[in-house]
Amino acid sequence: MKKIKVMDTTLRDGQQSLIATRMKFEEFEDTLEKFDKVGFYAMEVWGGATYDSCIRFLNEDPWDRLKKIRKKLKNTKIQMLLRGQNLLGYRHYADDTVELFAKKMADYGIDVVRVFDALNDIRNLEKSIEYCKKYKMHVQGAFSYTVSPVHNIDFYIDFTKQLIERGVDSIVIKDMAGLITPKETYSLIKALKKNFNVPIQIHSHNTTGLADISYYAAAEAGVDIMDLALSPFANGTSQPAVEPFNHALELGLNEELMLELVEHFWKVRANHEENDMKMTSIDAKILKAQIPGGMLSNLVSQLKAQKALDKLDKVLEEVPNVRKDLGYPPLVTPTSQIVGVQATMNVLTGKRYSMITNEVKNYLKGAYGKAPAEVNQDLIKMALKGEKIITHRPADDLKPEVEINRKKAGLIAPTDTDLLTYLLFGEHGIKFLKSKYEKDIGVDFKLAEEYSDEESSIYPV
Repeated sequence: MKKIKVMDTTLRDGQQSLIATRMKFEEFEDTLEKFDKVGFYAMEVWGGATYDSCIRFLNEDPWDRLKKIRKKLKNTKIQMLLRGQNLLGYRHYADDTVELFAKKMADYGIDVVRVFDALNDIRNLEKSIEYCKKYKMHVQGAFSYTVSPVHNIDFYIDFTKQLIERGVDSIVIKDMAGLITPKETYSLIKALKKNFNVPIQIHSHNTTGLADISYYAAAEAGVDIMDLALSPFANGTSQPAVEPFNHALELGLNEELMLELVEHFWKVRANHEENDMKMTSIDAKILKAQIPGGMLSNLVSQLKAQKALDKLDKVLEEVPNVRKDLGYPPLVTPTSQIVGVQATMNVLTGKRYSMITNEVKNYLKGAYGKAPAEVNQDLIKMALKGEKIITHRPADDLKPEVEINRKKAGLIAPTDTDLLTYLLFGEHGIKFLKSKYEKDIGVDFKLAEEYSDEESSIYPV
């Protein structure tokens, strides 16, 4: 068996999956030089929900965090997760915003950009791939793995072909709900290896208990890179733990340094009791509901707030029904929120689709892209009432927004990175920037309605 490389996810997906992305920079700053000597191929340290969490909960500038991380990691590649045309926000952004974001990522030292689209709609990835390549970053194309009547090996091979035709440098199986079985893992990686000459990476979550054995199957099939996390931020709704794989597959990582890091991060996790997504066992319900771990914790939080936690099982039963009605979208940001909120409303109101969210209406209209399979036509009639469905690339309808917002933002966004915070996060971004520049700003800023974000009531996964 060949030597497999490891991307460590502790500082991004590990802590996002298990403590709702609440880890502060000061909690891991002093560990970065140790991380750099472990021997990881790359570390995922940015992207996903980290940007949102920094400005919304931690009062940290995400770009400043990235700059400090880059300074300390001299030998290890820095990787991040990008939601295609959504970037790190919750709607599609204009192409000029996508390009500015890619340029700043390169300026701040990102080496590898993993791009994905929730619907596996290649049109939503074209510009992010193009611009990340333009600014000389390694672009990793992801397909959002799920199980449905239309998602099979031929589907993933075809989508991978589309990604490679657009210039991606590597491919990752992004299994956000931990659904991929060992047999499917082996067959899929063998097929990818047979058809394409690029590195193949596997990313899964251990929510269902499948990821450990599926990773071993991936190793036997010739996978090049695995996503693993240090044990304090591994397993459950996170990735498998790196320590046992290092031992079992002889990955060659520095075990002594990892154990020192493990000791530190158990203490860090103990600091986040209130946000800890504790799982003492696997959750077999996920195999049917296909809910990613972060989505599950958010559904629990939402039901608690409504004093309706006793309805959780009914919501879990309703999620696959809503997903079928919407044409089997993979459940990952933003589709996980779209499906989850609607399923919850269907249960709490006692009548399916008596209330339909704006996000579901926009999804049915095609604003997020093309559904993988046919959607429920009765639901379309009920929700859209004859409105025209979008059949072109959704972002083609968006006018350039960088310069008009630069003028509107003025003092509140003096740098390109501040402007991106303003553009991506609406009122939350403004609140953060006002705090950052409170001495310089004496007026109240409000983002114009036509550029406001449509945010879900469920926190991102």
